[in-house]
Amino acid sequence: MRCKIIFLIFLIFLTSCESKTKKINYSKKFINYSNKGFALVYDDKLFKSKLIKNKLDERSLLIFNNVLEKETPVRVTNLLNGKYLIAKVGDNSNIPFFYNSVVSKRIADDLKIDLNEPYIEIKTLNQKDSFIIAKAKTYEEEKVVANKVPVEGIVIKNISNNLNQNKSTSKKPKKNVSFNYIIKIADLYFENSAKILKDRLINEYNIDNIKIKKMEKNKYRIFKGPFSNLESIKKEYNDIIKLDFENIEIIKL
Repeated sequence: MRCKIIFLIFLIFLTSCESKTKKINYSKKFINYSNKGFALVYDDKLFKSKLIKNKLDERSLLIFNNVLEKETPVRVTNLLNGKYLIAKVGDNSNIPFFYNSVVSKRIADDLKIDLNEPYIEIKTLNQKDSFIIAKAKTYEEEKVVANKVPVEGIVIKNISNNLNQNKSTSKKPKKNVSFNYIIKIADLYFENSAKILKDRLINEYNIDNIKIKKMEKNKYRIFKGPFSNLESIKKEYNDIIKLDFENIEIIKL
């Protein structure tokens, strides 16, 4: 009987999802935040074409981001070579939702960001170890498990002692490989939940090529891909983001 009740709640939650044309909600603000994705390097053409609504000085150490408050300090890391620096979030500019940030030319130059593969991580700075679970429409019964079972790989380590570390001492750069990425839609605690979400995405939202991978105990990743070029992943990401999941990430394989 208990299983039937849980399943009924689960179905009610699923049916509460709005249509694919739902407007993206930019009002959600994160305090603890970590996101891997592609950056957009600022150019005045972006402002003149009204793709973003604010200018960004090319020598600035500011970034634009849709979900963090102004003045939030963040660590910006080029995931292809390990270089990082500390920046702050500027005014809200409602940047294109495919990108996790707009960065200045100075940041792009300092971090040696490849314009053909501008893969970076944006992470808020914390004085204490903390974590953020990207709920991604987490189901009610999974919230109980979330309070009991820690998920490895989502801890934001204390980096307060490393803020003045010289870039030359950052972790050894990884050898660059071919373009190969997935879109991580959600990490769920139950395999059955993952299967139901996969079926719903395919059958009701016509999003194909959805896969499930068991990452570890009580962690099942729902993702789409892989993708071999920037344009193909951008097109599919734009379809998925309309479903209003929280903190969708782009992961390099």
